[in-house]
Amino acid sequence: MKWCGDHLQLLDQRKLPVQQQYFLCYQVADVIDAIKLMVVRGAPAIGITAAYGAVLAAKQHDTAELLNTLDSLAQARPTAVNLHWAVKRMKKRVIHHQEGQLDECLLAEANEIFQQEIVANQQMAAYGAELIAQSNAPCNILTHCNTGRLATGGSGTALGVICRAYQQGLISQLFVDETRPWLQGSRLTCWELQQADIPFQLNVDGAAAHLIKTEKVSWVIVGADRITANGDVANKIGTYSLAVLARYHQAKLMVVAPLSTCDLSMASGSDIPLEHREATELCYLAERQLAPDNVAVNNPVFDITPAELVDFIVTERGIVANPTAEKLKNLFEACAV
Repeated sequence: MKWCGDHLQLLDQRKLPVQQQYFLCYQVADVIDAIKLMVVRGAPAIGITAAYGAVLAAKQHDTAELLNTLDSLAQARPTAVNLHWAVKRMKKRVIHHQEGQLDECLLAEANEIFQQEIVANQQMAAYGAELIAQSNAPCNILTHCNTGRLATGGSGTALGVICRAYQQGLISQLFVDETRPWLQGSRLTCWELQQADIPFQLNVDGAAAHLIKTEKVSWVIVGADRITANGDVANKIGTYSLAVLARYHQAKLMVVAPLSTCDLSMASGSDIPLEHREATELCYLAERQLAPDNVAVNNPVFDITPAELVDFIVTERGIVANPTAEKLKNLFEACAV
């Protein structure tokens, strides 16, 4: 993503890896569409995009209308808490604004959110790689969905850790889930890994159990869209399955996410609104119809992994092993967040 003075430029993730096209946002309505239609996806990237959407909204509306528009922006997607976190931060800046052009003040805040994400990614990469170094490295790793630059604006969360670990010679083999139904793994993660010259093998989601067992995978490393006060994790559908598989096969589950993804206002994962998307994502592949007409479809795009299946949560401010409500609360208090 790139701020271009009077508009926001987004690399259209729906077109990758075949085409590199850009989606231009001149109004906040364009930003809302970009988030809803998954032009941009990944919790941290959605948050950054929303922050710049607030800048565009400030150019269009007076303060009263602006606050209402920001409420609409916050509802573009329900599960990723970074969206709500970023909008709340921008609304606070609007409410307390006193001097200077409001849109310029909001632009400074959006730029700060973007820069903080880049720094946070670097810190998480260092923490996560150190955990891998302390285990039986070099080792085999499996990852799910897309958690790199496309999802964060920085070096990535889970994929940032993986890239750092590879640079340090800590990875023997990397396995990438295709991540049905939107194929973020095969379309986006594979593309990013090729850009970084990191070797990997792509596999169907259904092969994960077989690979974890036969290839002796030591780490399953994923991102998160929301982490509740007790350490439950909402992430791309299929993460819960991987957590169960990892525990059964004595592999470790590492969840990598910035503090902005933690939502201490929610006691547990049962409180998280889980997004369901349209049937066409399952019934069609590109424009080719796969299922018969009028098929009943259940398409949840996130699931909840209970805290007891999580070995480590890696944030930019530290690591929480075997997360509990008390441990997460202590981390936030130590960071004065």
